[in-house]
Amino acid sequence: MNLRIAICDDSAADRDYLAGLARRWAGQRLHTVQLALYPSAESFLFAYAEDKTVQILLLDIEMGQMDGVTMARTLRKDNDGVQIVFITGYSDYIADGYEVEALHYLMKPVDEDKLFSVLDRAADKLCRNEQVLTLELSGETVRLPVYQIRYAEVQGNYVTVHAKSDCTAKMTLSELETRLDDSFFRLGRSALVNLGYVARVTKTAVTLNDGSVLPLPRGAYDRINRAIINRG
Repeated sequence: MNLRIAICDDSAADRDYLAGLARRWAGQRLHTVQLALYPSAESFLFAYAEDKTVQILLLDIEMGQMDGVTMARTLRKDNDGVQIVFITGYSDYIADGYEVEALHYLMKPVDEDKLFSVLDRAADKLCRNEQVLTLELSGETVRLPVYQIRYAEVQGNYVTVHAKSDCTAKMTLSELETRLDDSFFRLGRSALVNLGYVARVTKTAVTLNDGSVLPLPRGAYDRINRAIINRG
């Protein structure tokens, strides 16, 4: 893969250290990598306004005027595909990571093996994000990026796919399931849910990070939790 990685950290030593690790990882995985280093959130956002091709962002949380979490919130308003990895010396910000859909947290000093593992996951997610679902609707063909699909539900002989916009097509849920990957979990006969959007699971329901609540069939609690863990 040809990857564009940005490193945003107000410590020059940390930026250089992370850049060296990223180059070593790319060399071992036979990826080509374009690195861009930024000393502040403001400098990253200024550059991003002109070039939005960043795919992986290694982002320090404790920076000067604008912290990393605030910057990530700003970035997420425009880009839901970039893989954000928070770099921090503290564990106090983990709850904020759910809000901006951070891929992972890495504690300073960053361990090489842990960073390599996270970058592997980021590259894998980027590959998945290139997958597209094509739906034939009445009079038009719609192409949906698979990663944008939150869930799909049955309505009679039709399935409604909930993404940035909702699409309803005449098909069975089983047919749709065969066209999706293992990021999706079958909720009985009525729905498929994208595990990447799951915020909370109880014995009776699955809550997504947009507030949607889907009923969880009896006996599925352990299976969906295993699927989430195995997905990583």
